[in-house]
Amino acid sequence: MDSAVDPADVHAAAFVEENELFATLAASADLTTQVPTCPDWTLKQLFRHVGRGDRWAATIVRTGEPADPREVADGRPPEGGLVDWLRGGPRAVLDAVAEVGPDTPVWTFTGPQPASWWVRRREHEVLVHRADAAFALGVDYPLPPDRAADGLSEYLGLLTARKPDPADPPLADGATVHLHATEEIGPAGEWMIRGAEGGVVWEHGHGKGDVAVRGPAVDLLLVMMGRRPSDSVETIGDASVWERWLAHSGF
Repeated sequence: MDSAVDPADVHAAAFVEENELFATLAASADLTTQVPTCPDWTLKQLFRHVGRGDRWAATIVRTGEPADPREVADGRPPEGGLVDWLRGGPRAVLDAVAEVGPDTPVWTFTGPQPASWWVRRREHEVLVHRADAAFALGVDYPLPPDRAADGLSEYLGLLTARKPDPADPPLADGATVHLHATEEIGPAGEWMIRGAEGGVVWEHGHGKGDVAVRGPAVDLLLVMMGRRPSDSVETIGDASVWERWLAHSGF
């Protein structure tokens, strides 16, 4: 990323773009279609989940406090207005951030964060759910490698903030996983993850892990998120470490 480009602007633009691609899928979809990667959901439920989630995030930003997603204003699409309602989600979040100021601390499920934190979070929420919709509809899922890599980094940040069950952690203390995107995207395309005191820590970088996992950034992300099978990427070393990670690192 060009150092002269404000990362906040990059995430805001990506959030709007991802949501537009998502809304476009909704425009011609049979909303009763089942979503295989979100068991028991239909596309109607998936689209509503994302649109309501945007309003939920906007409410949190404006108040600074947690909110009940079932009670947020405009939390359901109007009859016949699903696509426009979805397109309004990013605007609700971005307007809320501009209103309170991007650096204003607000509630998040990782502890207090700047209001702008929610822009990146919602960007990657819709990014992954766009994959769910695309797979349900049997259409292509284009995703730039650098955006997929940032999605993986963002998810690892959520995991490190979580307090897992110390008796059943995703990685044993000292166990390591090295992820390596096969595209040329520089340091942002490699991750070292290590079990530490019942939780996990990570950093960008190259190193020898108990298991190395290689593949296109989008495949690494979607396997990590449980949207593709583990054999969609190449593993070198102790595959059981990777399988344990996948089985214990979901939300």
